[in-house]
Amino acid sequence: MASDPNMIPQSGLLSAEANQAAALAAHGGVLTVDLDAIIANWRKLEKTAVPAECSAVIKADAYGCGTAQVAQALNKAGCKTFFVATIEEARTARTARAALPDATIYVLGGYFQNTGEHYAKINCRPVIGDLNELAEWDVFCRRTGWSGGAAIHIDTGMNRLGLTLAEAQAIIPRINAGDHGITLVMSHLVSAEQLNSPVNAKQLAAFRSIASEFSGVPAALANSSGIFLGAPFQFDLVRPGAALYGVNPTPEADNPMQPVVDLKARIVQIRTIERGESVGYGGTWTARRPTKLAIIAVGYADGYFRAASSNDGTRGAEVIVAGKRCPVAGRISMDLIAIDITDLPPNAARRGHMVTLLGDGITVDELAHHFGTIGYEVLTSLGHRYARVYKGGNVVEPLAKPEPAQAAEQPPSPPSVEQPANPPPLPS
Repeated sequence: MASDPNMIPQSGLLSAEANQAAALAAHGGVLTVDLDAIIANWRKLEKTAVPAECSAVIKADAYGCGTAQVAQALNKAGCKTFFVATIEEARTARTARAALPDATIYVLGGYFQNTGEHYAKINCRPVIGDLNELAEWDVFCRRTGWSGGAAIHIDTGMNRLGLTLAEAQAIIPRINAGDHGITLVMSHLVSAEQLNSPVNAKQLAAFRSIASEFSGVPAALANSSGIFLGAPFQFDLVRPGAALYGVNPTPEADNPMQPVVDLKARIVQIRTIERGESVGYGGTWTARRPTKLAIIAVGYADGYFRAASSNDGTRGAEVIVAGKRCPVAGRISMDLIAIDITDLPPNAARRGHMVTLLGDGITVDELAHHFGTIGYEVLTSLGHRYARVYKGGNVVEPLAKPEPAQAAEQPPSPPSVEQPANPPPLPS
């Protein structure tokens, strides 16, 4: 994968401020990702889930934080199993910056006919959620001799992907026959962030019952929020995603995770307007006093949603200018946002200064509230016009941890034309 021209590596010769200043010469904003915070979040989740293995979900460019950088940092910290959404994401995780040369990678999007060679080439595993997928996977494995493994996804209530409980029950004889190539059985929680949701208990009972029949196969149910539902939900492996990147997995309580992303933007102009003048498209925000505005070089094309705009009846989001929270004034444009800085001391903000849109107390979840969405969408929407600064990630030897859910396997054999013994047939 080609290097990202917007990425500014954190140099040991330059301070963070110097790196950001250099980045701003060519970009309107700087997105800083704290890899040490991601590692700390993973270790907290790992500790919470002991003795289960703690994996990491790095789909959607590691929730907008950078697949290769995040994968490499977590792998060095001791994470051995990763989940992505597509084969292309798996390829990036496996090969970019040599991030994950040996880790186990599962692809949540499933298996399609004629994609087996792609899985085999980068040694990753499909998450199979349909009997047709399983049949096609079997054909590929019989034809080539590939033994790289796959996960079985069982639907326990999401009604999105996965075998039905009846379909899962029907393939139990195949599992019991051995040499089945299934390395994980998993399901997905519907309402894990709601501690008292009756759906959680219903899904847990259904998954525990069916997973117990997959003899010798590790089981996984808990996502980020599911980890905090307690030990019964953690099984052999947990697979956190958003919590790694600072999103609150326990919205009914304080956020136990460290913030990860800091977003700053450049002031491109300072201007003053008189009382009664309007600001922005539609003229929906009117100055109630002589007003000083800072115009910053970020907008909804950069993932700062138009929904965070303000008008004469509604206060929008806030940004931090010279250490003080200041409100958005008017509608957010594609490339620009107006900020009311009237209450700042004279000359506290000048053209070229940076303001903070995310960080310094403005959390992902706060922005999500103003955007009318969830933290997941905030992170994955952050645009590619920012310069990116990565800090941290230089990991020492990880602390001792329990044995993973599944012992390390020998590397699977490369595809060939040899014909192994056929597995038991699929149910008709």
